Amino acid sequence: MQPRSHRFFSAVSTALAILVAAAITSGAQSKPQPSNTEHLRLSQSAIPLYGPWKFSTGDSPLDPGTGRPLWADPAFDDSHWEDVDLTPKSGAQNPITGASGFVSGWTAHGHAGYWGFAWYRLRVQVDSDADTPIAIAGPSQVDDAYQFFDNSQMIGYFGDFSSDPPQPYYSQPMMFLLPSAKAGTHLLAFRIYMHPQTLYEASEVGGFESAPVLGEASTITLVHQSHLTELKRAYLWQPIEALVFGLLGLLAVSLVLFDRSDRVYLWIGGLLLLAAIDATSGSFAVWSTYIHAQYDLISHNFVLYALEYAGWVMIWRVWFRQRRPSWLPWALIPLSVTLGISEALAENFFAATAGSQFTTIGHSVSLLVRLILAAFLLLIVVEAIRDQGIEGWLALPPVLLASTAEFSHELSELGLRVSWFPFGVQINLAVASRLLLVVVLTILLVRRLFLSIKRQRLMALDFKQAQEVQRVILPQSHVSVSGLNIESEYRPAREVGGDFFQIIPHPADGSLLIVVGDVAGKGLQAGMLVALLVGATRSTAEITSDPLAVLQALNRRLLGRGEAYATCLALRITAEGDATIANAGHLPPYINGNPVQLDGALPLGAMDGADFSTAQLRLNPNDQLFLATDGLAEATNAEGQLFGFERVQALVKAGKTASFIADEVQHFGQEDDISIVSLTRIPATA
Repeated sequence: MQPRSHRFFSAVSTALAILVAAAITSGAQSKPQPSNTEHLRLSQSAIPLYGPWKFSTGDSPLDPGTGRPLWADPAFDDSHWEDVDLTPKSGAQNPITGASGFVSGWTAHGHAGYWGFAWYRLRVQVDSDADTPIAIAGPSQVDDAYQFFDNSQMIGYFGDFSSDPPQPYYSQPMMFLLPSAKAGTHLLAFRIYMHPQTLYEASEVGGFESAPVLGEASTITLVHQSHLTELKRAYLWQPIEALVFGLLGLLAVSLVLFDRSDRVYLWIGGLLLLAAIDATSGSFAVWSTYIHAQYDLISHNFVLYALEYAGWVMIWRVWFRQRRPSWLPWALIPLSVTLGISEALAENFFAATAGSQFTTIGHSVSLLVRLILAAFLLLIVVEAIRDQGIEGWLALPPVLLASTAEFSHELSELGLRVSWFPFGVQINLAVASRLLLVVVLTILLVRRLFLSIKRQRLMALDFKQAQEVQRVILPQSHVSVSGLNIESEYRPAREVGGDFFQIIPHPADGSLLIVVGDVAGKGLQAGMLVALLVGATRSTAEITSDPLAVLQALNRRLLGRGEAYATCLALRITAEGDATIANAGHLPPYINGNPVQLDGALPLGAMDGADFSTAQLRLNPNDQLFLATDGLAEATNAEGQLFGFERVQALVKAGKTASFIADEVQHFGQEDDISIVSLTRIPATA
């Protein structure tokens, strides 16, 4: 079984051809005998066993006495079996892996569509020194799992034969030492099992795709190491892809820290990390025997493949902020499920239980779904080109290449080339599309981050300007008014607060108007409403200082502005100490540490003509009136405890300054804006 042959064609270009040429010219002699025996004289060379081999489909019966397969016995008569010559044509390459020395498998020699067990047998007459160990390098490319026998003794195997059927690994070079009786005749037999999924890889699969190599152990060790080096070089792109995609995925996720409002970073980061996990799993499956090929096929070709395909459709949709058609995200769910199931059917994953007609149906459905998803991708990019220009054009090349790569199997069946092997490294349409995708995504992510930072700087400038506006429109912390000592504190929870207060003396009669309010919400929108209400308060105070009239005017200003609400309390104090209070859902003030009794009322902006509660009181000399917003009582510490009204009242009764109280609340754990206006009537001097 070739590593990930459907989506990631392999490129195991072995060094066998070089070593075979050396073997042929360095004293290796092969002369067919009447008994179908190869006569081999070993020197320091590696001799490819081209055969002809005897071949038969099916599996061997077992010897009742020894329990060994009869077809591995040298005495078994295989004269009626087929002859298979493993001599490669000049320049022949494996159409899937690109490996040299390729010979077509049994499906190209009268056994099309066959999967299951088959046997290869070859007799060799070995002449060598008595003390020289002999080894054989198993076929570097084979479909799929096999057991190797020498004179009916099982020497080794490749694949997991503990299960039925055997579980294969991706093709890897193997080396086996022959038993101590080296010189003489050896009956070499290979019991091979090919899984039905391998039939989907190409039209010439099945059994040997390269010849085993026989020779002295030291030489075969070099052959084996060369094969391993070729395998690692061919699939070097896979761990590199895992590393690059993993780092790019982490980078994309980390960009959320710079712009939490843009969720596309999480989409891209999650999908890239999924691709990195997939590539890591593939590396272990190709380079080791830790993961069965079947398990990797299930995760890679069926599950992750469908999720990644649908995921890229969603990523480009979110990236370009497209909303239509609204049903597209929901359509991707059944499409991805259908794609995974149809791919499993098309690749003969259920061949043991489903007939060949299901394979045809699966391929047709898979082709249709892939066409639909490719159409979605192209439509998204075309719309992006129309709306956003440069980013759409940047996305077009990788999307076109990736869409084409999804039909690599169909293109290869049409005789078109879909894979290349520069310097022995596998490059195909899928790999090329991913390389291009990495480059384009890096450019787009950097560009998007730059624009995001620029946008955040503009927002920060807007907030700074809003802060300056609030600093200008809010009174200073100490205001001198005849007969009154006034303190105020304003501590916004964010850059721009939603609390406000105004202290407006009336020069004609010596009265004082105080307005304290809390706009619903936070941030820049709340700050804009604060500016609106402060301006309305100032303009209304020029006409009237009646607290109820002021609240009614502010209420009219908020009506019709959507979810614009505010609690507010207006207070007018005459020079003689008489106070009139009007309240719109705000907290009642404290007089000498005790809350003033006020009826409940609706906040500003709730309804036209709302009734607001009113009250009268008198401030005697040394009396203190304390007005504040709910940010004091709602402060919360690390244990989740509220500061509460009792603590607020205790501080007010203790005569603490507005600054001291604000500090205490902040240290406790500020959650909301803090606004305090505290005034004390000064006794008249004699």
